[in-house]
Amino acid sequence: MQKIAATATNLFPLWVLAAGVAALVHPPLFAWFSGSLIVWGLAVIMLGMGLTLSLDDFRRVGDMPGAVVAGVAAQYLIMPVLGWASATLFALPAPLAVGVILVGCCPGGTASNVVCYIARANVALSVVLTSISTFVAIVMTPLLTQLLAGALVEVDAWGLFVSTLQVILLPVAAGLALNHLAPRAVARILPAAPLISVAAIVLICASIIAQSADALRASGLQLAGAVFTLHAGGFALGYLFGKVFGYDEMVSRTISVEVGMQNSGLGAVLARRHFADPLTALPAAISATFHSVIGSALAAWWRRTPS
Repeated sequence: MQKIAATATNLFPLWVLAAGVAALVHPPLFAWFSGSLIVWGLAVIMLGMGLTLSLDDFRRVGDMPGAVVAGVAAQYLIMPVLGWASATLFALPAPLAVGVILVGCCPGGTASNVVCYIARANVALSVVLTSISTFVAIVMTPLLTQLLAGALVEVDAWGLFVSTLQVILLPVAAGLALNHLAPRAVARILPAAPLISVAAIVLICASIIAQSADALRASGLQLAGAVFTLHAGGFALGYLFGKVFGYDEMVSRTISVEVGMQNSGLGAVLARRHFADPLTALPAAISATFHSVIGSALAAWWRRTPS
């Protein structure tokens, strides 16, 4: 059973892509998953992430402080600027431009740990970077979104801060606490946690595509170009960032994956909560598909290449 769950989890890009196409062809299949269900879906994802963490994961920061600082710095230096540049380059309408920038300002995605494992990268570093960048996002995501998107639309930085605090800190802290206080119970449910998180992100992304299907058909190539540029650039520049600062192949691959893969679910929830135009959430849904497919393809290539 655990093998089946692991295989299904590793096929994450396929599920996101298939559900996205189905939502585009027949929106009612996923349009029902909306409103508070999206918020609860993200809470499930963040809780699942918390369940995988222990205090030892945070102690590892002391074992590799330079790589951790480099990875988190790359996350918030590269992706927000790439988000703004991609939106500008493809001349996206304001709601879509803000959505792309918001995705760029989000922390690393939870699926990055799986991709790092497949890519023969440093999985322990990946877990630490995902955790630290997620907590740092409580401040950096609202701040950078206001800085880079404030000229396009009014950005409620305080509201973004409060929401980010709620949807990140509370469920992750709850998962971490459960792992510490009830390790045996957590050990029993942990094998299913990644698959449940995958199901939640698939539903969130497919729902947003379903609700904006007409707009996606109208601006598909333009939006796809911007989101592809954002993530392909993130993977490439993240890898170069690691190499420029003298890190080995395993660490450079890890930074590449952490930078290139974003928490698109968080972007979708924040967009729905704090921006009037529903199209602002659409780039986050497209982002989940793109970074999953690019990351998986890159991981498959690296797995065949000695590290």
